[in-house]
Amino acid sequence: MDLSDRPRAHLGVWPTPLHDVDGLWMKREDLSGFGFGGNKVRKLEFLLGAAIARGQSRVVTFGALQSNHVRATAAACARLGLRLEAVAVQAVPRTDADYTTSGNAFLTELYGATRHVVPDDDAASALALELMAEHGDDLAVVMPGGSDRIGTLGHVDSALELYGQLEFDPHEVVVAASTCGTMAGLVIGLAAADVDTVVRGVCVYHSREQTEAALRDLLTQTCDELGVAVPDDDRWVLDDSQFGDGYGIPSEAGLREIRRLATTTGIVLDPVYTAKAYAALPSDPELRRRTVFMHTGGGPSLFAYRTALV
Repeated sequence: MDLSDRPRAHLGVWPTPLHDVDGLWMKREDLSGFGFGGNKVRKLEFLLGAAIARGQSRVVTFGALQSNHVRATAAACARLGLRLEAVAVQAVPRTDADYTTSGNAFLTELYGATRHVVPDDDAASALALELMAEHGDDLAVVMPGGSDRIGTLGHVDSALELYGQLEFDPHEVVVAASTCGTMAGLVIGLAAADVDTVVRGVCVYHSREQTEAALRDLLTQTCDELGVAVPDDDRWVLDDSQFGDGYGIPSEAGLREIRRLATTTGIVLDPVYTAKAYAALPSDPELRRRTVFMHTGGGPSLFAYRTALV
């Protein structure tokens, strides 16, 4: 599957490493080499590459107050000379300064984005319509998480890259499932490589039913964009065992994994995404050796959750 003819803004450092750590294989998207890293960088290469190809100079995107995606988009826009309107939704029931002003919130402003804090999704949609009316065709709209038929191409790319690094077919690739662009890209890319591997998405944002609907929609849209068949359902599975009290609320199992991995490997997980996904990994040593964990980054959000960890 060739993506070389797609408009692409070069931001990251590729390939990201595949490390043998903690009894499994870890694909280090946290080391993607730009804007504090993470899985959003690949998506943004395609999304902002397309915006530049259309001649657009402004971007609007959306996320929670501690959104990794919004922070990465702010960094990418700074690099590429684009103006970013960052719409920050109060999606997590916290108003303390650690959550509202540190970590990704701080970095988004440091990168020069104009940050708009709104109370809910309806207010975010209304503001987006205002910005679209004001800026017209000069404004590129980047969906939450960068998850649409173009952004998902970034993780078709990561799947093909992973395939080139592996010397075996993993039993599973495990990834946090939120807006599902990363998971959908992995499913499509590994199917294209004809790897006999299941992608397991650990639900961290919405219920299993809502996550499945988002995943199916992205699979259909992205495969249509690529002109390929939608992969069979047996290539993916959703796991809501670590959803806990919902988005942005750490789980005890996830917090334990953050502490354990930090103190035994020096690798940092984040409380919202990767820690919950890591807590869902198999404990059986033989299964772990055949598992790849997608470390999607998120380190800056740790500062917003420091009181839960110390």
